[in-house]
Amino acid sequence: MNLTDRVVVITGGAGGIGAALARRFAAEGAAAVVLADLDARATAAVAEAVGPVARGVAVDAADEGQVRDLVADTERRYGRIDLFCANAGVATGVGIDAPDADWDRAWRVNVLAHVYAARAVLPGMLARGGGHLMHTCSAAGVLTAVGDAPYTATKHAAVGLAEWLAVTYRDQGIRVSALCPQGVDTPMLADGLATGHLAARVIAASGPVLTPDQVADAAVAGLAEERFLILPHPEVAGYALRRAQDPDGWQAGLRKLVRRLRAAGPPPA
Repeated sequence: MNLTDRVVVITGGAGGIGAALARRFAAEGAAAVVLADLDARATAAVAEAVGPVARGVAVDAADEGQVRDLVADTERRYGRIDLFCANAGVATGVGIDAPDADWDRAWRVNVLAHVYAARAVLPGMLARGGGHLMHTCSAAGVLTAVGDAPYTATKHAAVGLAEWLAVTYRDQGIRVSALCPQGVDTPMLADGLATGHLAARVIAASGPVLTPDQVADAAVAGLAEERFLILPHPEVAGYALRRAQDPDGWQAGLRKLVRRLRAAGPPPA
């Protein structure tokens, strides 16, 4: 995926990783970058900051009709979509006892939004004989987000869906990537650290916290190499290997880390 003259759509584009992707894609020479997010004002502000190639629209990525309209409108305006980044995501910060509404929201945003994007964009890509899907799945999708059961389960499902798409459509010219960062300096993590939430503290203790721009750099490199699994934190590959080779030992190590953090107590306010 050479981003020069490409038409790109990014959901969850109002900030964080989505905004960083937009900036980087524009710098790489993209012909158009369409930013979609629930927050219309913030999305418009990001698009204005990115420059004339960017356009911001208000879209609920978990609403299939709105996603279908987003794809149709983009194809009418620009003739095609070369890269669709399904980047919207939500965390819950709760365990197995999370209310059904939290489970449903995580499922709709972290999984079904990717389904809706693929359903909408694949027909055009297949007709043209090529295209790329990049799903932001999180390192939680190959490991575990301690303290957040809905996030862990749905991010695992997102990675599984991305792999299914890659196996099913690669021979028809469709490339698929799963972007799986670990700790990223976004409000999602910052808010968790500020409240001393266990999930955020485990993430911060497991490796460096990257900036969204660093994640965007890794994404561009991974797209250029057409990699399926894009890991901005290289150590995640080692963690995943240890988890596969010795799942009991991996879980024991993670429990040890949790006990240590709990014993230390929350950081001072």
